[in-house]
Amino acid sequence: MFEEKVYTISSLNDLPDAARWLLKEIGSSRLIAATGAMGAGKTTLIQSICYELGVTQNVTSPTFALVNEYISGKGEPVYHFDFYRIDDPIEALDFGLEEYLHSGFLCLMEWPEKINDFLPDETLTLSIEEQPDQSRILRLRLPE
Repeated sequence: MFEEKVYTISSLNDLPDAARWLLKEIGSSRLIAATGAMGAGKTTLIQSICYELGVTQNVTSPTFALVNEYISGKGEPVYHFDFYRIDDPIEALDFGLEEYLHSGFLCLMEWPEKINDFLPDETLTLSIEEQPDQSRILRLRLPE
């Protein structure tokens, strides 16, 4: 059973507040699977989350590298995955996915449906839904 939390982003100016909301809601959870259509804003939201965590590096989509590692203001790694170009889920295992997922550090994942079978049960799902007025609705599924 899951509890769903909802947050609306009306404009890019709302991203820092949305990132703070999300970080508060996830608590100690470390595995966040961000879903949404191409162009929905997954990377942009992850950038805001990283900046709220004190990451000073340039946060970009790891589309070709599959994973980027950033360092938070607390000196901890933050892992940003993009599985869009994965053809076979085994590719994720080949680069050490399980070690990242069990590291205890924050893992922010785009296109997680490509590796769904390998995601631990405690993975939280964050869906980003585009609206006709260009706003975005965030839906975070939390275990009850």
